Amino acid sequence: MSTVSHSQDTAWEAAAPAWVADAERWLRRIVEIPAALLVAAEVLILFVGICARSFHRPIIWSDELASILFLWLGMLGAVVAIQRGEHMRLTFLVSMFSRRAQAWCETLAVGGVFVLLGLLMHAAYDYTLDQSFVEMPALGWSGMVRALAVPVGFTLAILSCSLKLLRHGWMDVIGVTLLLVMIAAGLHTAAPLLMGIGNWALLVFFVGLLGAGVLAGVPIAFTFALATTAYLLTVTTTPLTIVVGRMDEGMSGLILLAIPLFVLLGQLVEVTGMARVMVAFLASLLGHVKAGMSYVLLGAMLLVSGISGSKTADMAAVAPVLFPEMRKRGMKDGELLSLLAASGAMSETIPPSIVLIAIASVTGVSIAALFTAGILPALVLALVLAVVARYRAGKEEDQSVVPRAPRAVVMKTLLVAIPALLLPFLIRTAVVEGVATATEVSTIGIAYSLVLGLLVYRGGLSWRGALPMLARTASLSGAILFIVGAASAMAWALTQSGFSHALAAAMAGVPGGQVGFLLISLVAFIVLGSLLEGIPAIVLFGPLLFPIARQFGIHEVHYSMVVILAMGLGLFAPPFGLCYYAACIIGGVKPEAGMRRIWIYLGALFLGLLALTFIPWFSIGFL
Repeated sequence: MSTVSHSQDTAWEAAAPAWVADAERWLRRIVEIPAALLVAAEVLILFVGICARSFHRPIIWSDELASILFLWLGMLGAVVAIQRGEHMRLTFLVSMFSRRAQAWCETLAVGGVFVLLGLLMHAAYDYTLDQSFVEMPALGWSGMVRALAVPVGFTLAILSCSLKLLRHGWMDVIGVTLLLVMIAAGLHTAAPLLMGIGNWALLVFFVGLLGAGVLAGVPIAFTFALATTAYLLTVTTTPLTIVVGRMDEGMSGLILLAIPLFVLLGQLVEVTGMARVMVAFLASLLGHVKAGMSYVLLGAMLLVSGISGSKTADMAAVAPVLFPEMRKRGMKDGELLSLLAASGAMSETIPPSIVLIAIASVTGVSIAALFTAGILPALVLALVLAVVARYRAGKEEDQSVVPRAPRAVVMKTLLVAIPALLLPFLIRTAVVEGVATATEVSTIGIAYSLVLGLLVYRGGLSWRGALPMLARTASLSGAILFIVGAASAMAWALTQSGFSHALAAAMAGVPGGQVGFLLISLVAFIVLGSLLEGIPAIVLFGPLLFPIARQFGIHEVHYSMVVILAMGLGLFAPPFGLCYYAACIIGGVKPEAGMRRIWIYLGALFLGLLALTFIPWFSIGFL
């Protein structure tokens, strides 16, 4: 999630010719409609596959077709994310610049994406030709059918960036071009020196170049890929088809197909009113007690996290429903924001968390085991936050008595909410009992939500709203998948350089043995979560650190819980935590309102995380 998740046309872009806006609108339709249809097709294919298997007539080609469409979905979704400005970015530093400097940085962000795609375009074409020699075993199609998604996606993305650059001042475009040319010339000139210093050159590309790009607001995924491409071009003879191939491999793990499906499920839960009725029940049950509405928020985040898999979707489903009532009771905006952000960090391990899916994809840890293990640690942290919320309630809430809801009201809201409350249990049971895989189970949730939305709650579902919802799903999914692909390519480059072996040796020799390794991992992933975001950090460092954890005798599921919660803590911690700003946007609260208040919540979470780290039973006791 970026600090500016939906960047709109700004004042310095307003002078673009009318034909540019028309071209952008038509190009957006050309990309969004097939991307939306691909989301719907994936849902249908997987759901039909589950039904066919239930009747003992499995469709042997369904997974293969889903894999083909998935790469197309990922690439077209990434293009939609470029058009909408929804790729993950760190704009905290840029937002402090003058308006003129911000305009220049916006141009740099688009220019960096344009340059990367231009560098990789020929490699994408070569990679597609290489795949023509591959035949798919079930369908018998050429691998080119699938791989063609990469050059097509790059071409559409280049067109989108070109139109975006026409919205920027020509002086900014020239300045950015000169800067990029100077960087390229400097790296070319320094190539002999960089090759001579061995792995110290990694600092130039993966600390200096990458850090500068991220801080300047260039989308994180494209900064990863740019640093990797620059490294390979400057100090190695490795062809760039390797970058494209690794990106394809990183984006195409079938378990990652759960990401767009759970993003869609999260939107359905909000649109159908399921989130609203669950929150209404909790409010009638707990709203009258001291800190009652804070408890309701924590409980709602636990429930909704078990449905959507996306922290942004969780907060968007809960905050608009609860914040008005909490404000009426005297809670300040800063307190609301702090509690919302802390509850997002608290619930990172509630299945089907997208980070759980990513960690299973890159480390090979059992997804069923992760789904089982993730619930208790989140409950422990929820209890910790509840204690803090009660302490803070005496300082923040209006002390007037809120009447207890009559039992009849509680029972009525419970009866209304029961169908919605069953959804998270349905999802977890389907995975644990083997009815569906972690990838497929979201389609059961989608079908269930559609039935409830149409027949029970009769919420905001409409044919008119279907296309925007599917396009939004494609955009968010494309942004996530592209960053996984770019991080996979970067991880490969770091591994080939020997960095992974050096890191493994350093971590294996850490003083304090298992305890020392856990503490260093805790601090490292808090920092990584704050600076990078959870998924790229997992993709980059998961394959490196999990084998070391096994050497120390640390259970891989327990280590997964520690890592995920540590990243969640960093992800919601200002001033760099990206999801903290997502909470600000969703809650309609200025970031500075929570900068001081949030630390008591994050401090409590850190203490709870220490307990979870050194008491493995909370993570593996029910495996």
